[in-house]
Amino acid sequence: MLISTSRKPSQKTRKFCKTLARSTDSTSVNRGKMNMRELLLKALELDEFNLAIVNELKGNPSKITFYSNKGEVLLVILVSASVENETLNMAPSQLKIVSEVERLNVLSEILDMELVDKAEDNCILISSSDDLVAKINFINKFGEKNKFQINVKKILEVAHD
Repeated sequence: MLISTSRKPSQKTRKFCKTLARSTDSTSVNRGKMNMRELLLKALELDEFNLAIVNELKGNPSKITFYSNKGEVLLVILVSASVENETLNMAPSQLKIVSEVERLNVLSEILDMELVDKAEDNCILISSSDDLVAKINFINKFGEKNKFQINVKKILEVAHD
């Protein structure tokens, strides 16, 4: 997946994109003046099948829109995130997704990762939460939860097959 930002992103949003890319074995590019078509072409050029654009509100990542390489919207989520400088210790090529939130199972297809019922380590854990729609945590290869966490406040759109 190719990950990019809205135009003129804050340092926090750029850092979020880079951390998300490292955590999911994706590619992060600075958008600059690229329009949507140019971003989709860039994704194809880099052999990435999907595109995620991170929008911000008041300098913080606030919305992630996932697109197919044909420009179709696959998923739109409102988020907040905690990003800290840390070594992730992830093996992205072996990542699996464990999801308690059925509406976010589509992330396994978007990220091209296996959806499993249980994993002890090296996984993306999507858990339900009382005050949020979901929390997305990254469990490293030692079975430890990284500080990098994405809080899903709302799911705006999910593509239907």
